Amino acid sequence: MQGKYPVITLCGSTRFKDQFMEAQKRLTLEGNIVISVGLFGHSGDQEVWENMDEGTLTKTKEMLDDMHKRKIDMADSIYVINVGGYVGTSTKSEIEHAIAHGKEVRYLEEP
Repeated sequence: MQGKYPVITLCGSTRFKDQFMEAQKRLTLEGNIVISVGLFGHSGDQEVWENMDEGTLTKTKEMLDDMHKRKIDMADSIYVINVGGYVGTSTKSEIEHAIAHGKEVRYLEEP
């Protein structure tokens, strides 16, 4: 917790950009510090990947996954954007990481 403001990291598939943005606004207005994804690789930031060779692409994705786990480490809890109940492999590993580090896990939609 930073001062009196709980810190929440958003997790979920980046295909749900609109839901990420809505949750970020709502949670911020509720008095939370919100940490989100750095880019939306599945819905709007495809140009990031366009000129990368396979090796660079793999390393970049690994870096982004690791960075997101460090964001979870900085938070008091995570908020999972699980539209329609969807939780992909990366998000599952983020949930497991959060639980292993004693973080509260909340969901947009009850699992």
